[in-house]
Amino acid sequence: MTGGAAAEPVWEEEIRTTDAQQTQAVAERLGRRLAAGDLLLLTGELGAGKTTFTQGLGRGLGVRPGIISPTFVLVRIHPSLADGPDLVHVDAYRLGSSGEIDDIDLENTMDTSVTVVEWGRGLVEHLSESRLEVTLLRPTGAGAAGAQGEGQPEGTAGLSFEYDDDPDEERVITFAAYGPRWKDNRLS
Repeated sequence: MTGGAAAEPVWEEEIRTTDAQQTQAVAERLGRRLAAGDLLLLTGELGAGKTTFTQGLGRGLGVRPGIISPTFVLVRIHPSLADGPDLVHVDAYRLGSSGEIDDIDLENTMDTSVTVVEWGRGLVEHLSESRLEVTLLRPTGAGAAGAQGEGQPEGTAGLSFEYDDDPDEERVITFAAYGPRWKDNRLS
């Protein structure tokens, strides 16, 4: 299945959470609505809550618990405990091109799984004609405007890379939906 990067989202929505539990609850509600073939791109500074968000998605999807960051293995597959799709969790932070994404063969699981890619902006849009981009921002340093810093992944300009993992501070979660899958399927 191949798609492309749509220029404009079909809709955007912003949700604010006050702690990790609320962030997971938002993701869990979304996870209940996801289906095999869905592609989600997660963006946010280190410690913004990308893996916390994915844990909530996993609960909503009904996959095996124990979701941790796939930073060092690149891909973790979390099997469904029911009849739903598996969750494929990818960390593309160290990948530099869509060719490297193709090398890990995500196309093989796209039709039967929900695929969540951290740091995937600019790398995975070709995998599906529809996607949901989720940006998690923390109020400390995350809102600072600025140019893309040296060594920062594609599409992360203006994000702080100072790591202060406080899961119990406010997060701003922005959803941008692209493609026909999300056209008439808003979150609220």
